[in-house]
Amino acid sequence: MSYFKNASIITFIALSSVVMAFSQMPPGGAPPQPPGGGFSMPSMPKKGVCPLPILPALPAYDDTAFFAQTNVPHGKIEQVNYRNHAGADKRMHIYLPPSYDKDTTITYPVLYLNHGGGDDDSKWTSTNERMGGNTQFILDNLIAAGKAKPMIVVMPNTRNCASATPSAPGKDDACTQEYLKDIIPYVDTHYRTKADRAHRALAGLSMGGFVVMHTGLPHLDTFSELYVYSSGHTNEAALKQFAENFSPLLKDPGTNDLFRVPYYMAAGETDIALQNGQKVLALFNQNGLRNFWVLSSGGHEWTNWRRYLYQTAQMMFPDCRDK
Repeated sequence: MSYFKNASIITFIALSSVVMAFSQMPPGGAPPQPPGGGFSMPSMPKKGVCPLPILPALPAYDDTAFFAQTNVPHGKIEQVNYRNHAGADKRMHIYLPPSYDKDTTITYPVLYLNHGGGDDDSKWTSTNERMGGNTQFILDNLIAAGKAKPMIVVMPNTRNCASATPSAPGKDDACTQEYLKDIIPYVDTHYRTKADRAHRALAGLSMGGFVVMHTGLPHLDTFSELYVYSSGHTNEAALKQFAENFSPLLKDPGTNDLFRVPYYMAAGETDIALQNGQKVLALFNQNGLRNFWVLSSGGHEWTNWRRYLYQTAQMMFPDCRDK
C-alpha cells in the first residue's frame, strides 16, 4: 500500500513540475532552461502570415456539375500571341472573369496555370470531358457562388521549356526566363492586374508541376502561392539535386512567411506520380515547410486535375496583410 501512496506523490510532483514549466513559458516561446539542464519544451511553430484556410472538399470522382456550363455570368477566353526574348512566337490562353469588362477600374489577381507534358496552352480550357480542363466553367461557377475571388487565369505554352531537371541555384531555367521576361510583363501591361507577388499564384499539372517547383520556389519574390498537381521528381538523382539546390531556401525559417497559402501538393491513389510527389513532400516536411497534401481517388487524369483546380481556386488570394 505504501508503494502506491509514494508513487502517487511522485506522480503529483512530476505533473506539478510540468504545469510550472508551462506557466513560466513566455508567449510563443519555450520555458526557461532549468539550471544544469533538465525539462524544457521546444519552441512553438509560428502562425502563417495569413489566416490558415479551411481546405475545401474535393467534388466526388464522378461529379461533373462543378465544371458544367450553367446559367451564371460567364467570363471569356482570349488567345494572345507574343514573341519571347529568344525570338520565338508563342501563344497563351487567358481567362477573364465575368466582371472584367463591366467596371474598368477594377484590378485582379492572376493565377498562372501550366499544362502537362505533350499538351499546350489550349488544354486547360478544352471542354472535352475526358481530355480537357474546363477552367472557364469551373471559375464561372465558383465566382458566381462566391466561393472564389474573381481572377485572371493565364495559361501559357511551356511545352518547349518545362524540364524535370531542377533549376540550378541562382540560374533561371528556360521556363523561368520566359515567365520573368515575357509572360508576366505581357500580362501586367495588357490586362488590369494586381501586379505584385501577393496577387500571383502559380499552379501546374504533371510536367507543369516542375514549372511550379523550378520557377516558383526560387522566385517567391514574384509568386506567393504554389500549387502542384500530380508531379514530383522521377528519379533519385533529380530528387537529390533538387534537395541540394533548394536546401538553403528550405532550411531558412523565414521561407514559410513567404507563402500566403501553404504549399499545396495533390495526387491520385493510382497516380503514376504519387510516389514521386510523396518523396518531394517528405523533403518539405523534413524542413518544416507548411503544406497541404491531398490524396484523392483516381489517377493521372483530367478528372483529378479539374477537381484540384476547383479545390485550390477557393483558397487563392486570401484577405490578409501583404508580405
